[in-house]
Amino acid sequence: MEITGKIIAVLPARSGTSARTGAEWKVQEYVLETQEQYPRKMCFDVFGSDKIDQFAIQLGETLTVSFDVDAREYQGRWYNSIRAWKIERAAAPQEAPAGMTPFPPVTEAPVDFSAGASNDDLPF
Repeated sequence: MEITGKIIAVLPARSGTSARTGAEWKVQEYVLETQEQYPRKMCFDVFGSDKIDQFAIQLGETLTVSFDVDAREYQGRWYNSIRAWKIERAAAPQEAPAGMTPFPPVTEAPVDFSAGASNDDLPF
């Protein structure tokens, strides 16, 4: 699944050591708000210091987040986890390459094709 929106909160990273494997872990949560008529908010996490560094998510960025939803049970209660696995940044407006200039604004009046001959056999 994926969702697009603006990052409105970057929560502090949490880390620890797995009791089962002894491996160290790190996770960071972010809150994304959609840009719709009725905005929705979603809190998702990025697991692993390598992914956190790779994605380098900043407050105010507009992103498309690909994620998986999973649930787990702890002491008789169920908790959802929304884990991001891919981040795409919104395309920035492109500038003209060096040495090239953009097209100049049009200053001429548009051509009127409606005054053409009535025996025109083109279908459009």
